[in-house]
Amino acid sequence: MGYPNITEPMVIHSLTSMTLRSICVLIFCNSFFISCSDDELGPAPVPDNYAESIEEWKEYRIDRLTEPTGWLRLADLIWLDEGENSFGSGPDVDIRFPEGTMPDFAGIFTLSNDRVEMKVADGVTITHEGKPVNEMLIFDGENRPRVEQEDLIWFVDTRGDKQGIRIYNQDTPEADEFDGFPFYPLDPAWHLEARFIPWSDEQTIPIVNVLGDTIERSSPGQVEFAINGEYYTLDAFESASGLFLMFTDQTGRTETYQAGRYMIIDPPDEDGKTIIDFNKAYNPPCAFSKFTTCQLPPPQNRLDVAIEAGEKRPVGWEGLEF
Repeated sequence: MGYPNITEPMVIHSLTSMTLRSICVLIFCNSFFISCSDDELGPAPVPDNYAESIEEWKEYRIDRLTEPTGWLRLADLIWLDEGENSFGSGPDVDIRFPEGTMPDFAGIFTLSNDRVEMKVADGVTITHEGKPVNEMLIFDGENRPRVEQEDLIWFVDTRGDKQGIRIYNQDTPEADEFDGFPFYPLDPAWHLEARFIPWSDEQTIPIVNVLGDTIERSSPGQVEFAINGEYYTLDAFESASGLFLMFTDQTGRTETYQAGRYMIIDPPDEDGKTIIDFNKAYNPPCAFSKFTTCQLPPPQNRLDVAIEAGEKRPVGWEGLEF
């Protein structure tokens, strides 16, 4: 079984939305015939290879963060103005790439009618799929092909009505040396039984990102679990590989990222049962990069309990402060 895409929900595709909706219907119908007793919730048994599986998950996360367009190689995200935007690494351009990585003036990005065209300056080599390009449509309102110049990779990113250039730098020694964020000691007590409670009707929840923008995200329901006999719920969101959870807890005051952490959990079975394993709680990209646009946990996902499991606050990385 593959691992979920544990990256920022920049765009979370609802590839499983039809399956999830079908499960929700079954769970909602079954609730008329099957009652779930409170003693079902609490720590769940772990497999014999549990510690090994968590180490594999950590290695997978390191690989995703350090791949060519991984979050630890993100060098900048610069928003375009309508019209022509000069680019290069010099001080006088509109879109300034990392110093020394390309000529002072390398070309022009033109934003018009939500489309972005790139024109490359004479003598500058920029490639797409290994072939040099002189002029290229790099955003047509939907497609955003990647282009490269030596150690740099970039493409157009969008947030609402904004379009920008997201830049990755392969020459990032900190990413080459990265071996994981600080982590709580593995504790099977945080591997919990949970029940999925679907909404009776389709529902969206307003979510704010670090830019202050608010979007409505589809939520199929809540996940309920128990810690030391106390019951808690988190509103869940659809993702390509299960249920996506955003939460804050009391450890954010001193040990974990103040703005919260993320999780991906398996979809529920037909009886609404799933597992929430806080040992796999992970930092959002804005915890270690200034150039991200993370979505923040909604107020109802603020837990009044200390979740002493999963990733701790990054050390040695400059993220966004809250």
